Amino acid sequence: MFRPLLGLTFGLAIAAPLAAALAPGATAPGFTAPAALAGKSFRFSLADALKKGPVVLYFYPKAFTSGCTIEAHEFAEATPEFAKLGATVIGMSGDDIETLKRFSVEECRNKFAVASATPDLIQRYGVAIAGRPGMSDRTSFVIAPDGRIIFALTDPQPLGHIKGTMAAVKAWKARRS
Repeated sequence: MFRPLLGLTFGLAIAAPLAAALAPGATAPGFTAPAALAGKSFRFSLADALKKGPVVLYFYPKAFTSGCTIEAHEFAEATPEFAKLGATVIGMSGDDIETLKRFSVEECRNKFAVASATPDLIQRYGVAIAGRPGMSDRTSFVIAPDGRIIFALTDPQPLGHIKGTMAAVKAWKARRS
C-alpha cells in the first residue's frame, strides 16, 4: 500500500511546474532564440514579432511526443486564422535546433516557427517542470504588442491551448476595432 502512494506522490512532484506561469497583466520577458521554420534555422526575436501584432507563445515539453505532436498539428491548422488576425505563432521547447528543424517540417507542417528555449527562459516564464531541468510544462501565452501577457493557460491536454489562445487573440482584435 505504501509503495503505490509513494510512486504517485513522486510522479506528481515531477509533473508539477517549478513556479507558476506568468499571469495576465505581467510583462513578458524578452528573448531572441534559435528557431526553425520549414526546416530552416533563423533567430526569432520576440520584440520584432510584437511589432507586427500579438504573439501566441506556447511552451511544450518535448518534440515528437504524442501530446506535443497533437498540439503542433492543431496550431498548424489554426496558423492561417491567427495570421488573418495579425498574430504570430511560436512554439518553444528545450529541444536542440536540429530536432526543431525536423519538427517544424514534420509536425508543424511548415506553418509556424518553433524555437529552442534555454533553461533560464523557461524559468523566467515560470513554466519549468520540477526535477526536469530545461523542460517546460505545456503552457500557452498570448502577448499583446505592448509586451503584456493577455492570456495564459497551463494544461497537460493540448487541445484547449488552441481554443483559448484563439479566443484571446480575437478578443484583443475586437477591442482594437
